[in-house]
Amino acid sequence: MVEYRIDRGSGVPAYVQIVEQTERALRMGTLTVGDKLPTAKEVVAATAVNPNTVLRAYRDMEAAGLVELRRGLGTFVTRSLARPGAEDDSPLRAELADWTARARRAGLERADVLALVTAALDAYDAAPPGPADPSGSPGPSAPPKHPAQHQENA
Repeated sequence: MVEYRIDRGSGVPAYVQIVEQTERALRMGTLTVGDKLPTAKEVVAATAVNPNTVLRAYRDMEAAGLVELRRGLGTFVTRSLARPGAEDDSPLRAELADWTARARRAGLERADVLALVTAALDAYDAAPPGPADPSGSPGPSAPPKHPAQHQENA
């Protein structure tokens, strides 16, 4: 089951955050076809958002074909976003979990980690595709000791 986390300071509407977190869970395989989403009442209790906000997110996901609202039964996943072979990413997921744990121990805040990952993704998008590293090495993965000051994009 997915547990929603609403960041009120992000500038992103709560219903969009619910949709994005659901889509992320569908991509990661945390949610699969047939899974039941938390009820609006459960999401409201966990996040303190308005019930209409949750219902809007669920309606948007239904319109996108991701879920089906069954009156009296709940909201169920109808489509996966996980790509074939996503389960093969588990070693990468484990490495990323280890890296984020090290980042936390090094004193980085969520915004610092997000800035580092965003910068890495920007470089990833800009780089031409190349051959895989034959050594299998993930490359440097430790967070910097003194992260540069940054402004987070809203």
